[in-house]
Amino acid sequence: MEKMENLMGLLRIRVRRGINLAVRDTVSSDPYVVVTMGCQKLKTRVIKNDCNPQWDDELTLMMTDLDLPMTLTVYDKDTFTEDDKMGVAWIDIKPYLECLQMGLENLPIGTSIKKIQPDKSNCLDDESRVVWVGDGKLVQDMILRLQNAESGKVEIQIEWIAIPGSKAFGS
Repeated sequence: MEKMENLMGLLRIRVRRGINLAVRDTVSSDPYVVVTMGCQKLKTRVIKNDCNPQWDDELTLMMTDLDLPMTLTVYDKDTFTEDDKMGVAWIDIKPYLECLQMGLENLPIGTSIKKIQPDKSNCLDDESRVVWVGDGKLVQDMILRLQNAESGKVEIQIEWIAIPGSKAFGS
């Protein structure tokens, strides 16, 4: 029950698609994504024979420690051998959390709150924006460049879900 006492909120990660993922089988791959943070480990479904898979899966992490690293790893599903790793990326949620702490309200839908540029400290492939989507919600779309891979990117979106009665975020 300790986890529930320390629960600050939930982080919804929409794993949208993979782009130009590495080939691990003869001509293609059967990719899936695993997101890990602390002892939490969530995975998408496997997409057969596709190096440009469309997952559109939603994974939800319980947020108890905002400093825990969050990794996204792409694997190729194999039937008779261990699944092959296709690359890894780190999800940096700090810029998103900074925007959440601003306590914004009543902005026009689609307002860009912050732009995050790719650099050595993140796995972004392109500029990422934190955007107001109305009803007190912010989302951040990211295209993450996979590390330790000859090619591949994964497009995700993150969104904070506040939990009534949880340990107040940002207080």
